[in-house]
Amino acid sequence: AASLQAMEMSFIDNTLDRQSERRGESSYLKGLLERPETRSELSTDKTLIFENRTEKDIGHDLNSALALGARADEMVFLGLRPQNGQALFATTLPVSDDDLAAHENLLVQDLRNLALQSAFSAEDLSVLAQARALIHWHRTHPHCSRCGVKTHMAEGGYRRDSPSCGAPHLPRTDPCVIMLITHEDRALLGRPARWPEGVYTTLAGFMEPGETIEAAVRREVFEESRVRVGEVCLVSNQPWPFPANLMLGCIGTATSVDIEIADDELEACKWCDRDEVRQMIDGTHPEEHRIPPSISIAYELIVGWLEDRI
Repeated sequence: AASLQAMEMSFIDNTLDRQSERRGESSYLKGLLERPETRSELSTDKTLIFENRTEKDIGHDLNSALALGARADEMVFLGLRPQNGQALFATTLPVSDDDLAAHENLLVQDLRNLALQSAFSAEDLSVLAQARALIHWHRTHPHCSRCGVKTHMAEGGYRRDSPSCGAPHLPRTDPCVIMLITHEDRALLGRPARWPEGVYTTLAGFMEPGETIEAAVRREVFEESRVRVGEVCLVSNQPWPFPANLMLGCIGTATSVDIEIADDELEACKWCDRDEVRQMIDGTHPEEHRIPPSISIAYELIVGWLEDRI
């Protein structure tokens, strides 16, 4: 079976005990929140907020969080660290990044950059990914989609309920297929127009209702490149909190090779042999083409193929 080993990609190392059977106990969560060692991750609509200290800490104590404008009744419970039982929460602040710029004791950072810099441990980056995805959902889904009234947080932040019609709303995670398509000894790589100049990556796209993973891979590849795909194999997956996706990493075998960029998703698309991919990784490509960084599942798919690990 195909597999990825020695993976470097980020956000896959979350070991928190999410205490799902106790998230509905408000007194239990209140007790956890008030523990002196408890920490809360704070976020704006785009970034994460940290205390500017020498020691690395992904969260704030309760008093510090409240002083910055956090609300105790909007604290999302993330879970308990298995090593020491420390409780972790997360919430959003009703301020902008500009508002926080005046606070010299705070650092405002983007999660993607934190991962690229390995600014925190793999475990902490994974916890921040969980926090970021949940916080984004709470920020963007404050009202009931059925009756329109403002919803209330329930189940420790894993549900929002309408006080008017009683409708429950659950956090969403959007599945995406991301696939390395091969033909003989070449891989199909594309360059999305929104990406930095010179970066070539695997094709990807959102799954649609009523669709299998295999069908989504074949549809997305054909829509973007007009290449037909036969066999498809799921090899790995990665939470991708930008804002709240689950990337389903696949490999597929092409049954046709002619490329036609058929929509506005890609700026370029080409078949690359192993020598060219090595040049992209080594930084020796004559046109300075390169692949995505190692935090992403795209990197693992490409390198896994190059090293015959998938």
